[in-house]
Amino acid sequence: MVQIEGLDKLLREHPFFEGMNDAYRDLVAGCAANEAFQAGAYIYKEGQPADKFYLVRHGRVALEVHVPGRSPIIVDTLKTGDLMGWSWLVPPYRANFDARALELTRLLSLDATCLRGKMEEDPALGYDLHKRFSPVMASRLAAARHQLIDMYGHPGD
Repeated sequence: MVQIEGLDKLLREHPFFEGMNDAYRDLVAGCAANEAFQAGAYIYKEGQPADKFYLVRHGRVALEVHVPGRSPIIVDTLKTGDLMGWSWLVPPYRANFDARALELTRLLSLDATCLRGKMEEDPALGYDLHKRFSPVMASRLAAARHQLIDMYGHPGD
């Protein structure tokens, strides 16, 4: 139980969970774990089951897309305080990007199966999490769009 209390403290301090009901945060903490990745290690790869989402506690992570015949394209670079991985919310629950640690990176991971179960039991928790994830999803899609514009030129060029 000491570990969960420690994880609850980490969740409480993270901007993503700011203002969340304490009871919901306690439920979410029950699905959390600490993880660390060395520089160059893949946290997940495109197409793999999206069975977790992550809060970056320390370090930097590149979100990459592979294009045949080219080096991976970095769509976004995440840093301390950022959230990573929204594919666990959308069936078929598969990662849309590769996530690679650029330096020693410490993450708080949250088990997707555990969270989806808690969201089914308490739809208000699910609504709260969806409201928090929607801006992240929109931001990542916009970043990918901007990356494509940078690669292929601006419309009208």
